[in-house]
Amino acid sequence: MSETEVVLHERKGNAFWITINRPDKRNAIHEGVVRGIREGLTQAHADPLVRVIVLTGAGDKAFCAGGDLQPGQSFAFDFAKPNVAYADLLRQAQNATLPMIARINGTCMAGGMGLVCMTDFAVAADHALFGLPEVKVGVFPMQVMSLLQDLVPRRIVREWALTGEPFSAHEAKSAGLVNHVVPSAELDAKTQWLIDRLADKSPTAIRRGKYAMRAIADMGFDQAIAYTESQIALLAMTEDAREGLAAFNEKRKPVWTGL
Repeated sequence: MSETEVVLHERKGNAFWITINRPDKRNAIHEGVVRGIREGLTQAHADPLVRVIVLTGAGDKAFCAGGDLQPGQSFAFDFAKPNVAYADLLRQAQNATLPMIARINGTCMAGGMGLVCMTDFAVAADHALFGLPEVKVGVFPMQVMSLLQDLVPRRIVREWALTGEPFSAHEAKSAGLVNHVVPSAELDAKTQWLIDRLADKSPTAIRRGKYAMRAIADMGFDQAIAYTESQIALLAMTEDAREGLAAFNEKRKPVWTGL
């Protein structure tokens, strides 16, 4: 793992850490960062020992300040392609079957907000500042809106997006963008607390549960209840379900195989 890499990958126990490694650029996003995060997601899902993915930024000043606005780094589009790399990253994250935690160690702006939205959980340091400042440079958080509108009430989203003004970590928590806000010194401990609460659960149940939640997101009640009827029946046939039931009856901790 070279310190010159713009995204670092490291497995720590059952957690796979993806770290944007451009602290001198406030961990801003460019093509290499998108590629590195996507590679990390792929590696994590290929490792049977991984139970959780943690996404964070290097240093203590910024999680991700958004797109790199330096000449040649941002707003470079190939109009012959129907999709862009950042959008493909959000698509890949939406279809992930491992739980993902955003460890927000500092400033989180613009495209960085999209990275937070693509995770399942977010833990923020209390000094972190959030915002959607795109209107200040003549653009709009188009792709971020695709995920943000399902997490935060729309009137709040409109205020953030249309004014472009920053807001605090506590405001982000009140709006539902993040789960926990802690002092900077407690950020790692709170992140590990959440990792531990996920890593000891059935990986099969979590994997299939995330898949089901994604599938029913746009279904009506009748479709969703019919789909989940079939899914619970399939889950009951897995090794993890049999082990979980046996462990409950034998009053012991389950030994998960992830099968």
